[in-house]
Amino acid sequence: MSERRPDALVGENIASLTPYVPGKPIEELRRERGLEGEIAKLASNENPLGPSPKAIAAAQAALLEAHLYPDGGAFYLRKRLGEYLGVDPARIIAGNGSNELLEILARTFCRPGDHVVVSAHAFVIYKLIAQASDLEISEVPMAPGLQMDLVAMAEAIRPDTRLVFLANPNNPTGTWFGRDPFEAFLDTLQRRNLRPLVIMDEAYTEFATAPDFPDSLRYHDRYDRLVTLRTFSKCYGLAAFRVGYGVAHPSLIDYMNRVRAPFNTGRVAQAAAIGALDDAEFLAASVALNEAGRVQLKEGLQALGLEVFPSMANFVLCRLPRPGAEVFDRLLQRGVIVRPMAGYGLPDCIRVSVGTAAQNTRFLQALAEVLDGEGQGG
Repeated sequence: MSERRPDALVGENIASLTPYVPGKPIEELRRERGLEGEIAKLASNENPLGPSPKAIAAAQAALLEAHLYPDGGAFYLRKRLGEYLGVDPARIIAGNGSNELLEILARTFCRPGDHVVVSAHAFVIYKLIAQASDLEISEVPMAPGLQMDLVAMAEAIRPDTRLVFLANPNNPTGTWFGRDPFEAFLDTLQRRNLRPLVIMDEAYTEFATAPDFPDSLRYHDRYDRLVTLRTFSKCYGLAAFRVGYGVAHPSLIDYMNRVRAPFNTGRVAQAAAIGALDDAEFLAASVALNEAGRVQLKEGLQALGLEVFPSMANFVLCRLPRPGAEVFDRLLQRGVIVRPMAGYGLPDCIRVSVGTAAQNTRFLQALAEVLDGEGQGG
């Protein structure tokens, strides 16, 4: 009997998927390039201050109960989040990072063939999840300046649209939209009697300091199919714990909980997240460091003659005079890790996370060498 090909076991929607490629780990770079000394990892939008000390203390205490299963409903985390956000805990769901909640939304509210709307140059996971769920995807081009075009996205919504993915600030561009275009977007849905779930991915919202930056939690009464997703991985410095949360109408949360895997957030992770919420000083320090670092990177990149896109996140996107993958590779040899953006349709761009002042300086010096020092061995 002839052996069937492995890809015969899956549909075309799965066979054609391209796996998500995260930022290169420090350990992998050392192994591949034989590098020693400090590596500046500025690829994954991690907090250069590390984790919140109060979060670590809470996690260490929770380790003494590591033999016990976690609270499957994350009761105390949701309770603390409710107090922190001014939201009924019944409107909150915890997830294994906000990424898991994106998957739960697709599994809960979509059937194969349903329609979703995404923006070009947005977090690639939106498209991967939609493709894996066998959904029809409309990808809307961005406006000039790599701004998410909410007017065009509203026009792309159809009566059969189930999900609309909005990211504010957007990854990987760092660009954002203000209250006026967001309110106009919601008004358009109401006027046209359209009822998709609008997913507001706010993974970087704590870093946003623009005066007109909208807090989507304030709009849930205005549009009851609005879902806000946030994470502890970025500003709170808890990327290794994988804790995120969603806020939505209780009926939507109820359906998501029916699909959510049992114990999807661990006991230690829940404790760390609660500790982080109690560490206002650490949060303020993280935001201040990031604000100064964004300015440092922007001014340094512009001094090199590069186009820099405005950012309200903890990273900066810039356009290069040569392929980003080439610059990325040459920076690796100098012990600096950034993210090339070809996978996001931006082959001449790199994204650099905001680091400490010393890390930012090291990146800028290394980039100057790469751009100017080809004659000295690249």
